[in-house]
Amino acid sequence: MRFSRREWALLFLLATLFALFNASLVWEWLYPIRYEGEIAHAAAQYEVDPYLLLAIIRIESKFNPYTVSEKGAVGLMQLMPETAAWVAKKAGLPRELAMHLEDPAVNVTLGAWYVRYLLDRFAGNTALAVAAYNAGPNAVDRWLDRKVWDGRWETVSAIPYGETRHFVQRVLYYHGRYRAVYEDRFAHLLERAQR
Repeated sequence: MRFSRREWALLFLLATLFALFNASLVWEWLYPIRYEGEIAHAAAQYEVDPYLLLAIIRIESKFNPYTVSEKGAVGLMQLMPETAAWVAKKAGLPRELAMHLEDPAVNVTLGAWYVRYLLDRFAGNTALAVAAYNAGPNAVDRWLDRKVWDGRWETVSAIPYGETRHFVQRVLYYHGRYRAVYEDRFAHLLERAQR
């Protein structure tokens, strides 16, 4: 079978595009990491999956530390000032930290502590912790008590709040993408968290 020049050019173009889209640089451009040091430090300190933190940050602020929501949530992990003050108190950190939520190190530290708290509260169930991060732990408790949602990833469609349902679905997606794109970048942190 012989190919014409046009067919060879098309094959070359397709092969080039395939190689380009499978290049790690393209994937890293599509799924960026900013504030890697702050994320790694907080993930290690509170034994939280760094890819989970990345997914939450990507959805909440797209890595913009100056983002403020209509409801008043601030910074990378979109913490409400009241929640941040509560976290600082519970974590034994200076309460003044809650006034510096636009600082990436402060925001990620408080956010990672809160994620750890939610994971502990919901017995390590990431789906429940992520839902609680968005809707609040009391709402998630009500859903469980009333058997509205059983807390599994497979049944996320049963979450009654559309915003929370969508949030949990996106965190699941981005968590998987960041883990796949960056593979072993945070492996040492994950090993430590599993001990």
